[in-house]
Amino acid sequence: MRPRATTILLTRTRGVVNIIKVLLTTTIDSLGHVGEVVEVADGYARNFLIPKRYAVTPNEHNIARFAKERAAHIEEIEQREEKANRLRDALANRVLVFTRKAHDNEKLYGSVRAEDIIDQIEKDLGEHIESGRVQMEEAIDTLGEHSVTINLYKDINVELRIRVDEEGPAKEE
Repeated sequence: MRPRATTILLTRTRGVVNIIKVLLTTTIDSLGHVGEVVEVADGYARNFLIPKRYAVTPNEHNIARFAKERAAHIEEIEQREEKANRLRDALANRVLVFTRKAHDNEKLYGSVRAEDIIDQIEKDLGEHIESGRVQMEEAIDTLGEHSVTINLYKDINVELRIRVDEEGPAKEE
């Protein structure tokens, strides 16, 4: 009888990953902003970042070349945050009022959707908000008070109060 062949598991140690510094030419969410010098794996830089022109070698000439773009990018981020803070302050104590036709049990014929809220804000304040920033579990389909969270920018949120009134003459009892 022949002896069974035994499997021998060989483990190989991977070589040390070479880390190099590159200067980002565009903002990459997982790495950094334009003009920053970041450390990445050698293969990632050689095979992806540099051929796609997302990064260059960080010599004096390139650093000076992208310093202006970095300053412009930082200024743009500050302006966005400032605008979001102003909008948050404007919406914080505001109640948006919508009028809709309703059934006898206070259910609406037509619901109040995120697009309706955005249109009302744009009409009142002149500021446009993307519909994806309005966080609603579902459309508002009943009369009364409701609240909706709007994510204005990164971690700047505002809790917006919504009131839905019945359309038509007030009912007297």
